Amino acid sequence: MTVSVRYTCPHCDAVVTLERPPDLADRSVTKLSQPGWEYATPDDDERESADGIAFVCGDDDVTDREGTPIEGCGRPFYLNFVRFEQGVELEPDPATYGGPRFDFNG
Repeated sequence: MTVSVRYTCPHCDAVVTLERPPDLADRSVTKLSQPGWEYATPDDDERESADGIAFVCGDDDVTDREGTPIEGCGRPFYLNFVRFEQGVELEPDPATYGGPRFDFNG
């Protein structure tokens, strides 16, 4: 069983729809890839085992928010999955989403 999930390009607000399993572990959609993360393509059969999915806006069918087909801007954007190591959620390092990050190390 799959569900249709819509992701919005952070550059131009175009929408791409992807069929995915219903047990999603999505964290964020970003303009930049997370350093050291491995990204699959939307067509990759093993994409759910990657760290996320790399899109190029307009490579697949895209629409505006109302569902009208449009071209897309052609720029990359990234869906980042939640990652765990030994049961502990991993944070991207450095984080590229969610606002500024301040590390005050002596």
